Amino acid sequence: MENKLKEAIDLRRKGNHKESNELLFRLVEKFPDNSIINYQCAWSFDLLGEEAKAVPFYESAITIGLPEKDLEGAFLGLGSTYRALGQYEKSKSTFLKGMELFPNNRAMQTFYSMTLYNLKEHDKAMELLLKCLVDTTKDPEIHRYKRAIEFYSDKLDETWE
Repeated sequence: MENKLKEAIDLRRKGNHKESNELLFRLVEKFPDNSIINYQCAWSFDLLGEEAKAVPFYESAITIGLPEKDLEGAFLGLGSTYRALGQYEKSKSTFLKGMELFPNNRAMQTFYSMTLYNLKEHDKAMELLLKCLVDTTKDPEIHRYKRAIEFYSDKLDETWE
């Protein structure tokens, strides 16, 4: 099993996404309770643009239990997949759980902001994106205005006279 899993991941790294997916799907059929295989299979469906097929594998992987780093990726993948499918409330709750477990994951916060946008929560989406920007950028001009950007991030609809 380990060799086949490694082979599937190597195929993905080389850009052979369809072959990788087929091998991973066969592995899930043989080892349905293996969280890593379920996670890798979900990921492979996402790469093929088959998000709806990825969902049950992400859900199984999370339910079965994953090592921390893979769990972090699974929450990001599932939340993003729900968003791509237009299941915005499921996306939001998935990201909220993921961010509770992994509060420093800026990629997850960024994808969550996209979900907030889809839910018409534009103010929250912008606030989160602006905070991610000022906390992660190396751009000297943005750093120069960091305090102002942080100040205005949650006051975008306010005006001053």
